Amino acid sequence: MTRTWSTLAVALTILIPNAAALAADATPPRELRRFHEIFKELVETNTTNSSGSCTVAAEAMAKRLKQAGYADGDMQVIVPPDAPTKGNLVLRLKGSGEKRPLLLVAHLDVVEAKREDWTRDPFKLIEENGVYYGRGTSDDKSQVATHVSNMLRYKEEKLVPKRDIIMALTCDEEIIPSTWDGLDYLLKHHRALIDAELALNEGGGGTLDKDERPVSYSLQIGEKVYVGYELEVTHPGGHSAVPVRDNAIYRLAEGLARLSNFDFPIQFNDTTRAYFERVAKLDANKDIAADLRGLLAKPTDTAALERLWAKSPVYNSSVRTTCVATMVDAGHATNALPQRARATVNCRILPGQSADDVRKTLVKVMADERISVRAINEALASPQPPMSPLVIQAVESTAAEFWPGVPVIPTMLVATTDGRFLNNAGIWTYGVGTFSGVEPSGVHGLNEHIRVKSLNDFHEFMYRLAKRLAS
Repeated sequence: MTRTWSTLAVALTILIPNAAALAADATPPRELRRFHEIFKELVETNTTNSSGSCTVAAEAMAKRLKQAGYADGDMQVIVPPDAPTKGNLVLRLKGSGEKRPLLLVAHLDVVEAKREDWTRDPFKLIEENGVYYGRGTSDDKSQVATHVSNMLRYKEEKLVPKRDIIMALTCDEEIIPSTWDGLDYLLKHHRALIDAELALNEGGGGTLDKDERPVSYSLQIGEKVYVGYELEVTHPGGHSAVPVRDNAIYRLAEGLARLSNFDFPIQFNDTTRAYFERVAKLDANKDIAADLRGLLAKPTDTAALERLWAKSPVYNSSVRTTCVATMVDAGHATNALPQRARATVNCRILPGQSADDVRKTLVKVMADERISVRAINEALASPQPPMSPLVIQAVESTAAEFWPGVPVIPTMLVATTDGRFLNNAGIWTYGVGTFSGVEPSGVHGLNEHIRVKSLNDFHEFMYRLAKRLAS
């Protein structure tokens, strides 16, 4: 998962003049070439669930790291016994031990991609007009390549930071639920290898305007909880030539119609309150700024939220638990009354809210005892990380070297990452990422892509940010 389509930053209409994505010093040409070689190798290694292998990718990265001087004792490729393609790579650059470690996280696996649906081969890295195309270019092999490349640089520089720097490249982030989610597996079976004070993961990143100018940089602090619910109605059925009033499809449809008109209450947390406050001060659209201030002052002002919702649905998702129908399945024959009608409702629950309370709310909204409601997956509550001055200041200082004048804005991810496992384990996790444009990035869809310049800037940005946090 990545943040380009789902974070609050996409809703901003700030215009920062004279803000240019220029690093204070360019990445050494040799290092940049190596970085792009690593990126190409990763994109062209199929790591889908159906036909690919995270283990192959993990072993390829381990080989590169070993060639650069890392010892066997510094790294481990960890493959679950019953899942030979679900390998993970953990690497440690040892520091002085003055402070607890920093963990750098990225996932190797990617969403499925069918060649016949894509304009280009999804498993060939293709550059056109300053843009890289391929599955995983944005989610999440850009971060994998960045971490591998930078860990190579640190080793060659003989860096000895105050913290150990740990890199974890994991599998099955894209599958919920999964027995083999890499971070979940490592925490359960090899926690000592990745135990840290704080972690950097995907989930944040920057937004460009239509003229390719940077608008804002989002630092992800917290995320919503993913739970799917199955709604079901059963009926004896019968011949369609003799219909009856009681119809499983109609009952379910009426319940879903009630859900479409229902809204959960508005609720702020520290991250979303900070976001709304900063955007209200910066947004050039006076109407949006006024509604943001109004909602902060009066969280029951649903009319203000409706107006903001019309501008971007992300505003609504940031302050409410949301539940939406995503799949339906009903009937067994064209000439028979349906014996069963099912719908899948996907909920994204605000941190601190109970999944069982959401289920009970769905039961009330259905208002029909014949519509059963059950959770499809177990909810993993994701505690809200603190608004860490250490992390925020480090991101702000590093971003200022690249994008002068561009605000760093705390953002709650309205989707879900594997950072939820780390937050639950007390390893506070913060999301960063690349800059993306106004067009869809193709993440999880067709023609996934990333700007070459955005990739290069992020590579150097992360090199400096990790050093700053570790030192």
